[in-house]
Amino acid sequence: MSNLEVLQENNDYIVVNKMAGLISEKSPYENLTVENQVLHHLLKNKRKPYIGVIHRLDRVTSGVLVFAKKKSILVEFNELFSSRKVQKTYLAIVQKKPLKSKKTLTNFLVKNNLEKRADIVSLKSKESLKCILSYQVIDENNFGYLLEIKPKTGRFHQIRAQLAHMELPIIGDEKYGSDQEYFPLCICLHAWKLTYQVTRSNEFKTYEAPVPKNDFWKFT
Repeated sequence: MSNLEVLQENNDYIVVNKMAGLISEKSPYENLTVENQVLHHLLKNKRKPYIGVIHRLDRVTSGVLVFAKKKSILVEFNELFSSRKVQKTYLAIVQKKPLKSKKTLTNFLVKNNLEKRADIVSLKSKESLKCILSYQVIDENNFGYLLEIKPKTGRFHQIRAQLAHMELPIIGDEKYGSDQEYFPLCICLHAWKLTYQVTRSNEFKTYEAPVPKNDFWKFT
């Protein structure tokens, strides 16, 4: 069982830094998943731990992932997500320099189940979903440009599809047109921060996941 990087743990939930290449939740087809890593970790202190999958990240994406340790906490976080009281901030590396260093993108997206991808379409339809994100260029290195991205909606492959539509595919993302090699089953997309409003409080909590330890992510 490969190492699990725990960012925060208490009686209610556990926050981890997901490795790219693993799927988030358990599967009959794969032994090594992040949920299985969490189970292995929790079994050290409890015989039958509860694990609630609050949200997911794509296999190819790394970063902040939260699991509930109680059913009531799962329900609480589900309500926070559905009422949009959770803000995710991502980091992505793209090869080409964006025409604008800061921009909000609004598109319509259709899920292509056959090819397991999302397609951006020009017109609104019954099948399409509106997707919005804002990005800004915050750094650059020899590989490309580092974008800080804040999605306003949570659509399937939204960040990958919207950036590719701008001719800015994420490094390593062959599915969306990148010709720059990265690591197998990984792309340069990282769920950097997760901020949420504590229930029945004005307090906000933020969890931050360190970026992957490789040369692509070295910025001055």
